[in-house]
Amino acid sequence: MSRWTFYTAPGTCALATHIALQEAGADFDVVKLDFAAGQQQSAEYLAINPKGRVPALKTEHGVLTETPALLTFVAQRFPEAGLAPLNDPFAFAQLQELNSYLASTAHVAHAHKRRGARWADDPAAHESMRAKVPQTMTACAAYLESQIVGPWVTGEHFSVADAYLYTIGSWLEGDGVDLKAFPKLTAYLARVAARPAVQRALAQANA
Repeated sequence: MSRWTFYTAPGTCALATHIALQEAGADFDVVKLDFAAGQQQSAEYLAINPKGRVPALKTEHGVLTETPALLTFVAQRFPEAGLAPLNDPFAFAQLQELNSYLASTAHVAHAHKRRGARWADDPAAHESMRAKVPQTMTACAAYLESQIVGPWVTGEHFSVADAYLYTIGSWLEGDGVDLKAFPKLTAYLARVAARPAVQRALAQANA
């Protein structure tokens, strides 16, 4: 397998894939984009990912984007890492269900804090969206708390869903969520943060 190139930016959902790559022991280079400088919209990067977002993973087969797709790819490409229940269709669908929720509901709710221009042009509408974020993200936190059924979100085995949930979970306090109301989720996030692969991913992402 050739060496991959992983495109990321600090504080983004790309951290989930970064953690999965570290957990899998993948061989990859890291390219960090400076969003403040607009590197994600540069012609060079748009040639890699026309969406102008992260994550993106350049593999020997081509470029992949979108966190749920990347997490599935890593889990399937490195089955020995045990990052998904690949031999259990129902359990694998449950993992995909959670990842889909994180992508389509929790991440979108979070994006209303700073990305209101995606949905409206009126500054007053942007402010209204920002004001709603603590409520919507608290609802997400309540749902996620209910989904933790063991030391890891799907039970006894760490999976790519944990990498994604940890990433979204790291945004909750900044979104106005009172984590003291969710002790199971708070303890879970601390367990994930203590994993060596997570520490390596965080160190690379924030270096």
